Amino acid sequence: MTLGQAVVHGIVQGLTEFLPISSIAHLKIVAQLLGWADPGPAFSAVIQLSVLASLWMYFNRDIARITRATISGLVRGHPLDSPDAKMGWMIAAGTVPIIILGLLFRHQVETSLRSLYVIAGAMIGLAVVLMLAEAVEIHRKRSGHKLKELSDLGWFDAIVVGLSQCAALIPGASRSGSTITGGLFLGMTRETAARFSFLLCIPAVTAAGVFELIKARHELLASQADAFNLFAGTAVSAVVGYLAIAFLLGYLRKHSTWVFIIYRLALGGLLLALLRLGKLTP
Repeated sequence: MTLGQAVVHGIVQGLTEFLPISSIAHLKIVAQLLGWADPGPAFSAVIQLSVLASLWMYFNRDIARITRATISGLVRGHPLDSPDAKMGWMIAAGTVPIIILGLLFRHQVETSLRSLYVIAGAMIGLAVVLMLAEAVEIHRKRSGHKLKELSDLGWFDAIVVGLSQCAALIPGASRSGSTITGGLFLGMTRETAARFSFLLCIPAVTAAGVFELIKARHELLASQADAFNLFAGTAVSAVVGYLAIAFLLGYLRKHSTWVFIIYRLALGGLLLALLRLGKLTP
């Protein structure tokens, strides 16, 4: 992978990781359209470590506060004695499902599920489910139900959103898309669903990125040029990811997710058409 390719992949990763449109799908599509080799699951997972940098830049106070409260509660023998400590443990609980399923289906995720047919199906499928979640959210508002803020979330919310995050193992589904969808079904505001989605992804992305970096370190860091390209792609992705977080949270305060639903439906349909015409290979 050249430096230019790494930078392009970094831009695509940073932009699409946090928007509910799937980063893995776009990395694979861009590579095919430009005639480049598939960056592969290892590169995709490692460059996702840029997600952590983006999240730390944007949520540094929240992350530090939750971490301090969680550790302090453990040391004092009262792990759930504050809202921040409880949030830390809810994030941990919500991470368990994707770690278990990620290990069980790692081979399929890295091979057969990376087919563009699967990606197109996931793009369309999650768009339909997100459409239903938006309809439920609109019904709740019209019925006068109070939507949940971050401070209103409980263990059931954390587990259900954690289970929703497992859909992100399917390329094309989108981590943020699946978790935001789960949050909307649970009655969260759009901004709360997105914010909790971003906090919830930190442990899973850390585990996946470190695991892939250790497993594929000889391939990814085969030379100084390879190591520099990986670093450059990750750095670019972190900056673009920070901007994407700021944009999405601001956007969802006043708007629905319909623009992303339409985009997913259009891209999924276009992919199927291009595959049918032989312009792309699965």
